[in-house]
Amino acid sequence: MKKFLIFALVLMVLLSFAKPLKVALLLNGALGDKSFFDSAGRGIQMAIKELGVQGKIIEAGYNPANWRPYLEDISDEDYDIIIVGTWQMQEILEEIAPMHPEKKYFIFDTSVNYKKPGLKNVYSILYKQNEGSFLVGALAALITTSGMPKTNPEPIIGFLGGMDIPVINDFLVGYIEGAKYVNPNIKVLISYVGSFNDPAKGKELSLAMYRQGADIIFNVAGNTGIGLLEAAKEADRWAIGVDSDQALIYEDIDKEIAKRIVTSMMKNVDISIFRGLKLHLEGKLKYGQAEALGIAEGGVGVADNKYYRELVPEQFRNRIKELEQKILKGEIKVSTVFGMPQEQLDKLRQSVKP
Repeated sequence: MKKFLIFALVLMVLLSFAKPLKVALLLNGALGDKSFFDSAGRGIQMAIKELGVQGKIIEAGYNPANWRPYLEDISDEDYDIIIVGTWQMQEILEEIAPMHPEKKYFIFDTSVNYKKPGLKNVYSILYKQNEGSFLVGALAALITTSGMPKTNPEPIIGFLGGMDIPVINDFLVGYIEGAKYVNPNIKVLISYVGSFNDPAKGKELSLAMYRQGADIIFNVAGNTGIGLLEAAKEADRWAIGVDSDQALIYEDIDKEIAKRIVTSMMKNVDISIFRGLKLHLEGKLKYGQAEALGIAEGGVGVADNKYYRELVPEQFRNRIKELEQKILKGEIKVSTVFGMPQEQLDKLRQSVKP
């Protein structure tokens, strides 16, 4: 008994000196986008609070020339895990991660090329944004000819993309397929801004789509999408948020914007980062490969908040739940842009052109 007590005491002392997991989140942008990067930041804060990690968020800004030096410097410090995100960081990470085999890296919203050497210390997080976008596309199609306030009889909806790139077009493919599932004759106005950090241009293009007959537009543009939300307020039309629950974010900033966001397509970057760190601490995270998180894994979904329940008729909300279950059961298979020939994507976009 005495030996056991001594052992237990020694173990407690050792555990008290155990270092917490030290994690750095490097943003190739900045907090305050009320969307993608803010969601990533929440993931770190959740891990600090609930997992006891020692976390730091580093904002590298929107100048690409700064991103590699920041990652090089952070990799030389004593962090256990370094987290980066977006396709713009892929090649940079592919070059730097092999130089630091003792470190672990996460990259979210894209995957490194595991055919390249030295990437067994990298965990890639992908999202099935096409699944969540199918649901909000169906919702947009239901709303546009519903006779709800702020709608017109024309079956026209809109899509604002930050850039014409695969990950944004994966949202678009799901959005179009969901809308066409509800109304095969739906028309979709599509605008790409060419930047994720140009709210003024986002507002300009969104107002143009509202003038062309769209009464609801899906925001897939990061910080640029703030312009869409401002346009929805100015034009008195509907918007669908992205990544974070943008209605709740705007509730204390501008209620007039919040009241025009019927829901948001949640890309749960926060949950995915927290999940990855938890699995790491449990010794269950599989490095050296990518993992795709969809509806089933809690990676994407539709924001079910008070605005959604107040603004969207119950029959529409029930329809979205039915479609969600059909996706989960495999009864609906949503196409993805990844692996899709360019000709097929062009044909899909052309099929909904007004």
